[in-house]
Amino acid sequence: MKGKTHILQTPYWAKFKESYGTPSIRAGGIFYTKHSIPLTSSCFALSPHVNPSVVNFEELRESLEKNNCVGLRFDVPNVIKGAGDEKKALEVFEKHCVRSPRSEFAKANFLLDLTQSEEKILEEMHPKQRYNIKYAIKKGVKARISISKEDLEKFYNLYKETSQRQKYFPRPKIYFEKLWEIFEPEGLSYLLMVEYEGELLASWMLFIYDKVLYYPYGGSAEKYKNLQASCLTGWGAIRFGREKKCEIFDMWGAAEDLNNEKDPFYGFSNFKAKFGGAHVIYIDSYDLVLNQAIYTIFNMANNLRWKLLTTLR
Repeated sequence: MKGKTHILQTPYWAKFKESYGTPSIRAGGIFYTKHSIPLTSSCFALSPHVNPSVVNFEELRESLEKNNCVGLRFDVPNVIKGAGDEKKALEVFEKHCVRSPRSEFAKANFLLDLTQSEEKILEEMHPKQRYNIKYAIKKGVKARISISKEDLEKFYNLYKETSQRQKYFPRPKIYFEKLWEIFEPEGLSYLLMVEYEGELLASWMLFIYDKVLYYPYGGSAEKYKNLQASCLTGWGAIRFGREKKCEIFDMWGAAEDLNNEKDPFYGFSNFKAKFGGAHVIYIDSYDLVLNQAIYTIFNMANNLRWKLLTTLR
């Protein structure tokens, strides 16, 4: 998203990370978090969704050295493949960095243009998605926006239930409580609650920053699945984003290959695709390396860690 500051590169997200116990540092025009490398006195830094044109590498290196970091990962930079700023971004990274062996965030995404009319957005949707939205409304499923702590509790319970059913590692409750404490008073976070006869069927946590609507977390109930509450949740988010004068709906992540049914992102990518947004792929992640030896060991250990986590799912 050219010209947009991603919400992960804001003082609000940095404040949240600090409150959650992860050091967040502003240097060289960006924010990065500092993570201890087990069995060493060194750290590794992570800076997601950076706009490379703003990075002051000299100042950044000084900060990383001061904070005992052996390297920094520019994780999934905020530059889309094929966009006008891709060439310049790659030149910057190739000059200062090496290509990362892995990315932490999803490298693909869906971006929906919210400046279009509701009629146009509906027209661009998959026909089945339009039908499901109308069906949910007809059956009495209702969507509402909330900022209450009581609904935050309900959201988390549904989110955790969904993680157990779909076998992914959930964030702990304190994670969302800290997020809410920082973002909600600033008018940057909201809960979308979708209910049937007073029973919560789906809920998304939404963020708004720089006229971009983000959907990073959500959950849905198995009960009344036939009522298509999740489809209505997506439509509710779109309408809310337009009401708030957002220009883009960032759906946070997707599979790179939408036809690969073995991809762990396949299911929710297929769901997101039906809302008609553009499927985009970001450029590769890059690492700024300060200590090659420890950096190499760190990558070997990190790859092993991810293999173990995947096996345990």
